[in-house]
Amino acid sequence: MGVFVFLPLVLPLTAWPVARLAEQRLHPRTATRLLAAVAGVSAVCSTLCLGLLMIVGTAQLPGNPLPDSWSDPDVRAAVPYDGIAGRAAIPALLAVLVSCAVAAWRQARVRRRTAGALAGLPPTSVAVLPDRTPYAYALPGGRGSGRGNKRGNGREGGRGDGRGNGRRDGRGRVVVSTGMLAGLGSAERRALFAHERAHLNGRHHRHLLTVHLAARANPFLRPLRTAVAYTAERWADEEAAAEVGSRRTVARAIGKAALLAPRAPAATLPALAAVGPVPRRVAALMRPAPVGRAWPPVCTAAGLAAWGAAFGTTVSALSSANSAVTLYLVLHAATTSV
Repeated sequence: MGVFVFLPLVLPLTAWPVARLAEQRLHPRTATRLLAAVAGVSAVCSTLCLGLLMIVGTAQLPGNPLPDSWSDPDVRAAVPYDGIAGRAAIPALLAVLVSCAVAAWRQARVRRRTAGALAGLPPTSVAVLPDRTPYAYALPGGRGSGRGNKRGNGREGGRGDGRGNGRRDGRGRVVVSTGMLAGLGSAERRALFAHERAHLNGRHHRHLLTVHLAARANPFLRPLRTAVAYTAERWADEEAAAEVGSRRTVARAIGKAALLAPRAPAATLPALAAVGPVPRRVAALMRPAPVGRAWPPVCTAAGLAAWGAAFGTTVSALSSANSAVTLYLVLHAATTSV
């Protein structure tokens, strides 16, 4: 096993250059999916690494419930600096578990509170709240909301009133306040609804939650969280521009919404004005639409970012798997030899 057991902990250090290249060079859809997958796998691998180190460290503590053979010198020899690394991994892993649990609980609480605010409203795909505070966001659907009119009511934004006439879709609802609608023109309202529907159709909340928890599990993955928050919004921007037929209209809607509602209800709830930098999003919409190629050639900067991220994730996953299997075999041999 050797020093490779520590590899999943330090490989996320490459997250910053990979995130920068991906968000600048890849199509937003590809960048979002790639970076979210890299963050999720890297977080699982680093947490598994801490777990392996904790087993070795805990086995050496007096009064532990683990078999005495697990503190055998042959077992400790499988991990470099077993005394220091093993004991340091115990509070580190506990901190990771508590931090992720708190983040997941907060996300669930925000979802419950937001859904509770819609209680009593008609089960339409768009919920308009009589509130002067300007906001608009995509609220993902629950498990029990899968029965609905999946065709939705894609024309509600064109009428300018935002009122849906269909049943609630299992993908979720677009929530918008009257204060936000009052600050936008008719075409900009269409862009807003198209943007939020793109978040729901693309299940962007899952990508955002993945990178949010990954950043809690390993601080080196925070650049990926920031990058995915941006690329998810860019993905929705491009989908909205294709639906509305005007990139300039979507850019105006983004700018106005950002001035009206500079903050989102939660980091993992996608919203038109949720994530900056807004000037970069507007500038991107002023350029031609990006090419929707699924995977770029390796000879390009985008290809280097994509393949580099894939290679680093693969190495991290293989290293974690190798460490887990090796440690299991060592512990099994130590247990059966007693």
